[in-house]
Amino acid sequence: VFPSLAQAQASVANEVYRELDQPSIFLFCPTEYCSSLCSPSPSQSCYLLTLGQELLPGISVIWTGPKVVSQELSATLLEEVEGVLQRRPIIWDNLYANDYDCRRVFLGPYTGRAPGLMPRLRGLLLNPNCELQANFIPIHTLGSWFRSELGSCAHPDHAGKETAAALGDSQGPQEGSYSPQEALELALHDWVAEINRQALEPGR
Repeated sequence: VFPSLAQAQASVANEVYRELDQPSIFLFCPTEYCSSLCSPSPSQSCYLLTLGQELLPGISVIWTGPKVVSQELSATLLEEVEGVLQRRPIIWDNLYANDYDCRRVFLGPYTGRAPGLMPRLRGLLLNPNCELQANFIPIHTLGSWFRSELGSCAHPDHAGKETAAALGDSQGPQEGSYSPQEALELALHDWVAEINRQALEPGR
């Protein structure tokens, strides 16, 4: 019925999207969801080009970056993806995912994401460690990164420093000045406090 996989997927996605009355959040994960799965590259992928042309504008497309688990994300790559998909991608970030090797747990700060990515994103999803309690630092430091990105977007020329000063916030990284090390230290401080709080609860 369809001349290509991309056209088949786009047709089904569009039909479901319309049937659901075009919800504000509708996520589509393509078969080629990172650069390493594209042939020969994202910008020259017939599959992605077709999706960009055929998918309705309100449908968001998920992207994991250069690889399935991407150590770095750059604005240049996101520009390329946005161009071919004709929409800003939603990053499905597997930085902390350990379902492929449950002997490992990732407890470092959110890092490897270039400053100023937010204007290139429709959204960001964090795929966590399988162990619930191990995700305190990943989610906490992601929050610090997000806060600094908001500051950068609001004050691109001054990296959000005036906003931070006006707020009088002395805790943790300020807007527009994300430091993975500072974010990690703040997360560890808050995690220890949370562990101590839970330890004092009845029955613990």
